[in-house]
Amino acid sequence: MAEHTPMIKQYLTIKAHYKDAFLFFRLGDFYEMFFDDAKLAAQELEITLTSRGTGVDSERIPMCGVPYHAAEQYIQQLIEKGYKVALCEQTEDPKQAKGVVRREVVKLITPGTVMEGKIIQEKENNFIASVSDFHDETYGFALTDLTTGESFVTIIQGSWQEVINEIATSGAKEIILAPNHSEEKIRQLLQQINVTHSYEESDQLPEALLPLCEGLAQQKLLQTYGRLSSYLVRTQKRSLDHLQPVVYYTPTDFMRIDLHSKRNLELVETLRDKKKKGSLLWLLDKTVTAMGGRLLKQWLERPLIVKEHIEKRLSMVETLIEEFFQREELRESLKEVYDLERLAGKVAYGNVNARELIQLKRSLQQIPVIVSIVQQMNNNYGHDLVKDIDLCEDLFVLLQNSLKEDPPISIKEGGIILDGYHSQLDQYRDASRNGKSWIAELEQKEKQATGIKSLKIGYNKVFGYYIEVTRANLANLAEGRYERKQTLSNAERFITPELKEKEALILEAEEKIEQLEYELFIQIREQVKYYITKLQYVAKKLSEIDVLQSFAYVSEDNQYTKPEFNEDREISIIDGRHPVVEKVLASGEYVPNDVQMHQEREILLITGPNMAGKSTYMRQLALIAIMGQIGCYVPATKVRIPIFDQVFTRIGAADDLASGQSTFMVEMLETKNAISKATTNSLILLDEIGRGTSTYDGMALAQAIIEYIHEEVGAKTLFSTHYHELTVLDQELSALKNVHVSAVEENGKVVFLHKVVDGQADKSYGIYVAELAELPEKVISRAKTILASLENQPVISQVKEVDGPVQLSLFMDQSEAPKKQPKPSLDDDEKKVLTSLKKLDILNITPIEAIQKLNELQKKLK
Repeated sequence: MAEHTPMIKQYLTIKAHYKDAFLFFRLGDFYEMFFDDAKLAAQELEITLTSRGTGVDSERIPMCGVPYHAAEQYIQQLIEKGYKVALCEQTEDPKQAKGVVRREVVKLITPGTVMEGKIIQEKENNFIASVSDFHDETYGFALTDLTTGESFVTIIQGSWQEVINEIATSGAKEIILAPNHSEEKIRQLLQQINVTHSYEESDQLPEALLPLCEGLAQQKLLQTYGRLSSYLVRTQKRSLDHLQPVVYYTPTDFMRIDLHSKRNLELVETLRDKKKKGSLLWLLDKTVTAMGGRLLKQWLERPLIVKEHIEKRLSMVETLIEEFFQREELRESLKEVYDLERLAGKVAYGNVNARELIQLKRSLQQIPVIVSIVQQMNNNYGHDLVKDIDLCEDLFVLLQNSLKEDPPISIKEGGIILDGYHSQLDQYRDASRNGKSWIAELEQKEKQATGIKSLKIGYNKVFGYYIEVTRANLANLAEGRYERKQTLSNAERFITPELKEKEALILEAEEKIEQLEYELFIQIREQVKYYITKLQYVAKKLSEIDVLQSFAYVSEDNQYTKPEFNEDREISIIDGRHPVVEKVLASGEYVPNDVQMHQEREILLITGPNMAGKSTYMRQLALIAIMGQIGCYVPATKVRIPIFDQVFTRIGAADDLASGQSTFMVEMLETKNAISKATTNSLILLDEIGRGTSTYDGMALAQAIIEYIHEEVGAKTLFSTHYHELTVLDQELSALKNVHVSAVEENGKVVFLHKVVDGQADKSYGIYVAELAELPEKVISRAKTILASLENQPVISQVKEVDGPVQLSLFMDQSEAPKKQPKPSLDDDEKKVLTSLKKLDILNITPIEAIQKLNELQKKLK
């Protein structure tokens, strides 16, 4: 084995502490990576993989690197892919070093701790979470967004699935776990949600962060947040002054919407392409601040269940709709407000620049305007929102008097501080300006004295100030007037003692200007730190005002109505619409529908053609409930609904290949989740349950599930099916009613009316949908022939009258089944058909082959 050089030994020593991260090892103007890091980085970043010698023999090790000034974009790429990057810098002057320059990791950058760049979405939180499991089958769950300083903590009852659902709801990018967590649990976690995981041994709360947890009494909560905060302190190695007091919340204080239901309802992203456009969030987001956009997403993922809180929001939305001109003024002022939460985070982190402090100043300028507008509105909730806002006038004056309006991005190159702010700086600037004026005057004087009009005085960093005379004019220059400094191909450059003296004064002044401006800026930034808490409070209030004005804007624009909530579990929706589908269709195309549910209509069994709108009808009820419970008006003419504690949906399914689960298994798991956790105050939407298995299996399961919900759960339920045989259940189950999406046939073609009416559908019109999909005509024609043949067959399931209500014989008690009749005698043809049937290998033929075989056998019988 080769003996490594001292530098490689240093690299390996540091790398041993950051095994799960890329180690960006600073060597001069590059960050270098070696060994496996280099191989993987070269692949992921598409950069050249090279090698270098190990020291004493010919063995070479893999190596790649990126320029330090361009490192940010490469780090960004790795973080976006879920990797971690440890930045290892030189921590001593190479000129002062004895042996290898001392190097240390100054920061660990991970998906959950990144503070800026493209990975940080303006209107989304970037949460990092920690999970601690306890012996009593409870889990501690903590969240922090380093970019905004928000922190939350809770205790989760139940299983890891509940933890996963909470992580998915938060959108956390990274999970911190104790090292003793089993790999099986980690594997399960990572299968279902795309997050990076890290480990932290300590669950002790850092002393500096104790004040943030004054409201937390439970030791479990302190340990959970302690693990997360210990990780942040250990990896970030800098001030965390912007972290806000930890907020305890209880998941059951909000409407519960599980991970699958969120996806099925497309609340924050579409099911197909995972984009915001086309989701409910996309429709509702007319916020004009980044803070408001983030809060809207939080509200949408956690709707309220306390009527009083919901109605406060609705009252403010109503006021904002009525007071149109004030709302428009409010929107215009809010547009001038930058992201105060993240600006405060940058101030605490020490990476805010002068331009961002100007953004802060402009935001502060709008606060008195916004407060005044809201105070003039006739709404008590609005008045409460702004009554304790601190206008931060002292901070505004500081920024107004100290910073130039359009400073450079860099804080080390000067051009930041206003004239008149600091007397010493003004003196240096005066010296620099006067010196440059003197040089300009000298140039004019020398032109006149020598008669050389092309003579000029220039400057470069190597030679300083110089007098330049073109070669053609050298003859006009008096001997000994200047001291020769540099010869060029077409000119000579000279200096004079007086010029060098002024140069020294000017350069000294400019160097001192840059240094003093930097020091003054750091002082200003430190002063801004004292306002972080006030700025975060202002940000919370302004973001809430922004979300409420967004609701008002959307509600008025789309002609939504204010919902009314009741406690008698009645649903009465007149002309309800699906908000997103309505928006993407051309004006007037969407067909509204009513929903009526009460004690005698707890379950609606929905039948009707494919493509007719059953799923849309079901989703729109859930979306109306969610919109109402976040405090927004809803798409309908009139709405009276209960407050739902949970919403479950099983609409659409796909194989979960990662965990080896088929479509049908996914369907059954989601259904089990719904019927086992729902209460009488929940809403359940089940679409086409049982279609992933054989007809009898599917029908049996569907009926059993409906009966269980009716007898055991009692939740408001919409159940969509193509099993028309189930429609007889309305005669047995008192709170189940049949409804269907109507369609009519005209000239051999089907017309979907998209209207939901009482009663059952007579057929599914599946072949007509196949025609709309433009299947080959031969397929359509053959399907119609087979369908006609099948419809002429005797009904497979017998129906028997049992004490009144009609039952499917499929589900009859065997004791009540008809008695066996003696076998009839068979002729020769019938015996041959029977023999053929016995030989038929049913398990190894396709459905279409089975139908064709049955058709052949039937013809023989005729």
